[in-house]
Amino acid sequence: MIVLLGMALGASAQRQSSGNPIAEGWYADPEAVVWDGRCWVFPTYSAEYDKQLHFDVFSSKDLVTWKKHPRVLTSENVSWARRAMWAPAVVKKGRRYYFFFAANDVHEGEVGGIGVAVSRKPYGPYKDALGKPLIQHIVNGAQPIDQYVFLDDDGQYYMYYGGWGHCNVVRLADDLLSVVPFADGETYKEVTPDQYVEGPFMLKRDGKYYFMWSEGGWGGANYCVSYAISDSPLGPFRRIGKILEQDPKVATGAGHHSVFKGRGNNWYIVYHRRPLTEKAANSRVVCIDKLEFDEAGLIRPVKITNEGVEKTKLK
Repeated sequence: MIVLLGMALGASAQRQSSGNPIAEGWYADPEAVVWDGRCWVFPTYSAEYDKQLHFDVFSSKDLVTWKKHPRVLTSENVSWARRAMWAPAVVKKGRRYYFFFAANDVHEGEVGGIGVAVSRKPYGPYKDALGKPLIQHIVNGAQPIDQYVFLDDDGQYYMYYGGWGHCNVVRLADDLLSVVPFADGETYKEVTPDQYVEGPFMLKRDGKYYFMWSEGGWGGANYCVSYAISDSPLGPFRRIGKILEQDPKVATGAGHHSVFKGRGNNWYIVYHRRPLTEKAANSRVVCIDKLEFDEAGLIRPVKITNEGVEKTKLK
């Protein structure tokens, strides 16, 4: 037994790639961020809506060894959430961490939508900051779900969100707990690109705004990610093409992603997909692969792998 244990520890110490998925269990819609040399992945707990009532978080210093932080936010700490808690978006401001989430699969006239919880630590516990949704109503046809919070270089926080084939962008107030109008007086601007379904994400690189989103049906094999590039965080966003999709030899339903930058010019995409052995809609796992740009600044199609990414230190 001692010999076997030693062999296992040695194999673990020599492990040089993450492998995919990065964690056991069914998870989806991952938000990946890097704080203080550690990558944090905030996913949806993938289950039936009535059982989807908590969030776990995973962290790593090298993208290979991941630690699970269980139940960092649960419906017990959100008085208005009764089902379908999903798609975290987490930002750090000052000494606080702001955890945006959707709950209740809300429809017009119902209580639910996008909420925000706050903690002093990235692994929680997070507690509801408002006692009600931040955004509840259906505006421009966009169901208030799948929010992503983007900090621009000028210090302005934007939140992109929306399901049902529509995407809105709003400005967040300085305290991140309310939305404020744009200079033209409009509060909710629709920025829906062609073939958009859900899962918006934004990054800025070399002065350009890269807007990404998921297409297809989340429960099917055709789920995928496409993108656009603009000179403004408000668009217009003209679809360029797909960057993430299934590989019938590896996995299906690859979508709802996030992107982060590592050391040097290394970029990573974290996303969910469905193993080839699975057909159930909620049988989704979180994976990580490299994201690359070509000489013109366009995103190369992602090669999804079973190996994942190499061991690395993070800034």
